[in-house]
Amino acid sequence: MQNFNKTEDSESQWLPISDLMSVLMMVFLLISISYMLKVSSEKEKIQEIAVTYNKLQNELYNDLNKEFKEDLKKWDAEIDKATLSVRFKSPDILFNRGSAKLKPKFKKILDNFFPRFISIIHKDVYRDDIDEIRIEGHTSSYWRLNTPDSESYINNMELSQNRTRNVLDYVLNKEVDEVLVSWVRLNVTANGLSSSKIIFNKDGSENRNLSRRVEFRVKTNAEKRIAKILAEE
Repeated sequence: MQNFNKTEDSESQWLPISDLMSVLMMVFLLISISYMLKVSSEKEKIQEIAVTYNKLQNELYNDLNKEFKEDLKKWDAEIDKATLSVRFKSPDILFNRGSAKLKPKFKKILDNFFPRFISIIHKDVYRDDIDEIRIEGHTSSYWRLNTPDSESYINNMELSQNRTRNVLDYVLNKEVDEVLVSWVRLNVTANGLSSSKIIFNKDGSENRNLSRRVEFRVKTNAEKRIAKILAEE
């Protein structure tokens, strides 16, 4: 009889533990399902943003290409669809070697290019989705013969920064629409990048000539919107 009571007591203790394990398993299951739904929701929102901005990027590229396709060749320029950059490739047109002063021919190009460029970017359909318009100055890695790489990089950084500031100053002072001027001040930046993004030949060697360039690059705010979604979840 005593053994029977001991067995009964053991079973009565085991049953609550078993129930507790079942409850814990249900809790873990609900947490897992909740996490999966959250990840799925985030993924759907991110995919939606990616689709929207891919469409916007394609439309903006098409508008820019349509506007400038007759001019790109004579300007020695191109539009990079992947980065939404209008790239001016001929250093002989842009600046004298080692100088930040705009050449007269480049000024004429900017007189023609920039008002048309901004009028497209500033359209209602694009304006609210633009994060930044970067005027980027790029150089080769070369400075002067026998100049150490580190010194060349810093010297070219100063040069590229001065060049882009001069470009921004020039186009800003040419604009007469005060509303547009205010928008440009808020959204257009000058960025000297030295030789951090040089262009290479097919054999892996540096193409010094193509590396010396100025780009007008459009950045959308897709990344910021994705980061906001992830922060809110």
